[in-house]
Amino acid sequence: MAPRGARVEDVHDLAAGMSHVTVEYGSRGNPVYQVGRKSFVFFRTPRPDATDPETGERYPDVIVFWVESETDKLALVQDPHTPCFTTAHFDGHPSVLLRASRIGELSRAELAEIVQDAWLAQASNRRRTAWLAEHGIDGP
Repeated sequence: MAPRGARVEDVHDLAAGMSHVTVEYGSRGNPVYQVGRKSFVFFRTPRPDATDPETGERYPDVIVFWVESETDKLALVQDPHTPCFTTAHFDGHPSVLLRASRIGELSRAELAEIVQDAWLAQASNRRRTAWLAEHGIDGP
C-alpha cells in the first residue's frame, strides 16, 4: 500500500506537535508557527513574487518552511520529485515554499521531515540537542 499524500492539516498537526511551539497569527489570520519566537513554518498571504505563470494571479496558498542551509534549500527546490520551490524574493533566505494545493505530492512522512527540519533550523542549540537525543538522532 502506497503512503497517503500529505494534507494541509498535517502541516498544522506536525508543526504544533514539535516542542516549545507557539502559534501567532498574521494580520490576515494566517498561522505562524514559532519556536523561541523564531518562525519555522508559516502560511503566507498572496504576494506578487509567487504567481501563476499562465494567469499572473498570485498564489493564495503558499506555505513557507525554514531550512538549515542553502544546500538544503537547493536539494528541495531542485529535486523534480518535490513540489517545493522558491522565488527571487527568497534569494539568500533559508526557506522553501510549497503550495498547499500541491502538498499531496509529498507523503506525510516527507512532510514530517520538512517540518522537523524547519523546527531544527530555528530552535535553540539546547532545544535542538534535546530533541535529537530524544529521537535517537546524532546531531550535526
